[in-house]
Amino acid sequence: MDTLLHTPTSMSKRPCPFPSSRSPPPPPNPNKLPNMNNQVGNLLQTFLNLADSHSLSIDQSFEHLLDSSPCDADQSILIDRALKLGSLLLEAGNNSARKRSSVHNSLTWALPPDLTIKLFSMLDAQSLCYAAATCSMFYKCAMDPLCYANIDLTTVVPKVNNAVVSTMIQRAGKALRSLKLGIVPGPTLPHGSCQPLVYGIRNAVEVSNFSWNDKKTRQGKESSTLTRYCLTPLSGDNGAAGAVLRGLHLYNIERIDNTSLCGALSACPSLLDLEIIGLHVDLRQTLVSVSMNCPLIERLFFESSKTGRDDSLKSSTCVDLVNNCPNLTSLALRGFKLYDYKLRILVKGFCKLKYVDFSTSYSITGSFLRNLGGDMGGSLLEVLIFRDCMHLKELEVARLFASVLAGDFRFLRYLDISNREGLAAAGDSYGRCYSLSIIPTKQVLEERPDICLLAEFPSEGSFVDLSQMTDSDLTSEVSLSSQLSSRASDGLSFMCTSEINYSSDQTSGNEEG
Repeated sequence: MDTLLHTPTSMSKRPCPFPSSRSPPPPPNPNKLPNMNNQVGNLLQTFLNLADSHSLSIDQSFEHLLDSSPCDADQSILIDRALKLGSLLLEAGNNSARKRSSVHNSLTWALPPDLTIKLFSMLDAQSLCYAAATCSMFYKCAMDPLCYANIDLTTVVPKVNNAVVSTMIQRAGKALRSLKLGIVPGPTLPHGSCQPLVYGIRNAVEVSNFSWNDKKTRQGKESSTLTRYCLTPLSGDNGAAGAVLRGLHLYNIERIDNTSLCGALSACPSLLDLEIIGLHVDLRQTLVSVSMNCPLIERLFFESSKTGRDDSLKSSTCVDLVNNCPNLTSLALRGFKLYDYKLRILVKGFCKLKYVDFSTSYSITGSFLRNLGGDMGGSLLEVLIFRDCMHLKELEVARLFASVLAGDFRFLRYLDISNREGLAAAGDSYGRCYSLSIIPTKQVLEERPDICLLAEFPSEGSFVDLSQMTDSDLTSEVSLSSQLSSRASDGLSFMCTSEINYSSDQTSGNEEG
């Protein structure tokens, strides 16, 4: 061992010049490289045999080598070279271990690369990153664009930033098909679902595994690290990623505004599924952008972040949307101030419409459904949801049921007219009814047993007056997903709750907003 580390005694010691005065070594001769590699390999083999030696003997030998160099500069060079050599050996060892693991995995992993990529494409983003860190073989498979075709970066707490979104979209490239971003405190809605979202912290429908302490207003209090530029990568690379995007779901990203959302939609001409919940964007501008840029859209789900205060929708916007997006089959506009004559334009105009959800929307009386369900439009409707539409009139619901008995709405399978305040009484805009005395529910269920009817109302006088509530109670809202009632097979169910009523005026107000 001493013969490897000690300077040969037959050589005279060199003087100790300054390091800066040393001339650079001459370049190696290419003809001597094979012989040199053999020498380095033999020397390295001998050096690696020292790993079995006691660490104390190696320390003593290295100290002896340093002592044999009288100059501090030479001693520093020896120490630096020892550290560099140790670092190089460590890096070489790690690289070789990874290569061996990759070869081992490729021999023992039962699936070929194409099926491995298919499997990885079914993983969520976090699991995919874990798999990529396992070995180089998995990393190579995890970098395939198909693994990022359906990007879901929704989280319960804010922990995704713009850089993560940009990286994922760049990896997907032209393989990108769907993108989900934002904060989702509860389970998300499946595609085509008719599950009702619930506004209000005091709603009786609970979401499992969600603490009451978390049920507070997200807007302005849960600041996501996503900004208004998080969708910019859709327009990058000449819009390659956005051009093939089919689904875009955005949840409670408070910094996205009208400009950034409309800019993203302009880069998505092939969009089929758009879901927007809790964004501070305008209904009219969003629908105008959809009408102009997304002619193929089939599903539109839009829930307001400010219940009942957005009345920006215009009749002309409805007409343009109907004319430019004829393939729409599912339409949900929740929490907006909507008027019956505008909704009639939409429901009557979309010939392929099957799913309608106007839950928690204001000013809807139900008159837009008159003469629909047959040749006048709306004949393909399968789902109608008017949950907690506070101005929905008992008389209009009775007319709807009469139309069903007359043979209209032949494909209707699900109807929800539940209301935490009861229905608006006929002839009295301030009165409320909490039963279905004039509505022929029994006859409908007998003649149409295939219809699932939900009509959940509170008992009369069971809700608390708003004047008894604190300001914090009035301003605390949350939009959560909830499961459909397990009593669907019972046909009709009534549920008494002790819920509060909305804070709004008591007028139906079917005037132009």
